[in-house]
Amino acid sequence: MWVVFHKLGSAPYFYRWARKLIPWLGWTSALLMFGALIGGLVLVPPDYQQGDGFRILYVHVPAAWMSLYIYVAMAVASVVVLIWRLKLAEVFLVSSTPIGASFTALTLAAGSLWGKPMWGTWWVWDARLTSELILLFIYLGIMALYQAIDDVRTASRACAILTLVGVVDIPIIHYSVEWWNTLHQGASLTIDSSSIATSMLIPLLVMSLAFMIFYGAVVLMRMRNEILWRERNSRWVAKEVLT
Repeated sequence: MWVVFHKLGSAPYFYRWARKLIPWLGWTSALLMFGALIGGLVLVPPDYQQGDGFRILYVHVPAAWMSLYIYVAMAVASVVVLIWRLKLAEVFLVSSTPIGASFTALTLAAGSLWGKPMWGTWWVWDARLTSELILLFIYLGIMALYQAIDDVRTASRACAILTLVGVVDIPIIHYSVEWWNTLHQGASLTIDSSSIATSMLIPLLVMSLAFMIFYGAVVLMRMRNEILWRERNSRWVAKEVLT
C-alpha cells in the first residue's frame, strides 16, 4: 500500500495512472446519471404536495452535498499542503476549486427554480441560502487568489490558508436549519433515518453517487492539466507530448 501511495506522489506516474482511470469514471458516472434521471423524472410518481416540481431536487440535493463534500476534501488537502507541502495535494486543491464552485452555483440555481413555485420567490435571505452563497464567494475568492500570485507554490499555500479559514462556513450551512428559524426545510435524510419514500430515495442516492464519480473524473482531468503546466519544462512532459 505504501508503495502505491509513494508512486502516486510522483507526477509522471500519477499523470499516466489518471489517464487510464478517467474513461472508466466518466462512463460510470454517465450511466448512473442516466439511470437516476430516468428513475427521478419518469418512474417516480409526483409528490403528493409538490407535484412534479419536486423532481428538480434530484439535481439540487446531490449538487448541494457535493458543494460541501468538495470543500471538506479541499480542507484536508490544505492541511497536507501546509504540513507536508506535497505538490500533488497543491494540484488537487487548486483543481477542485472550480468544480466546487460549479456545484455550488448549480445548487443555488436549482434551488431558485424550485423556490419560485414553492415559495413564490426566486430568492430569500434565508440562513441556508445565504451561507451557501457565501460558500460560492469563498470558492471564487480561492480561485482569484491563486491567479493573483505568480509563484504556484506560494499561491497554493495561500489558497490552503484561505480554504482553512473558510471551512467555518461548512457547519453553518449544515446546521443552519437547526440553529435558526429558516424557510428552508430541514434534512429529509440522515444517517439513521429517512422521511423519503424508498422509490424516491433510490434515484436520489444514485444521482449523488454519479455526481461523486463525475467529480473524480473531472478533478483528475484538471489535475493532469495542472501537472503539465507546472512540469512543462521537465523532460518527461516533453516525452509525453511527443508520444
